[in-house]
Amino acid sequence: MAEPFTNHRQAALALLNANCRFTRKAGSFLGQLVVDASPLSDAQHDWLAKLLDKHGLPPLVREDAQ
Repeated sequence: MAEPFTNHRQAALALLNANCRFTRKAGSFLGQLVVDASPLSDAQHDWLAKLLDKHGLPPLVREDAQ
């Protein structure tokens, strides 16, 4: 298994580059994460984790847990 993502910006960019299909809302969310270094809310972290799992990418380590 690949190493987990430690940065939400890298995780979002990996999803966008993975040639996956996203809704407009999900694509907008991922684009926002790529350009915004602000910490994720619990809801944002959960949504990103679900997208990573759905598309077979490694999980995201909680950034505040480091």
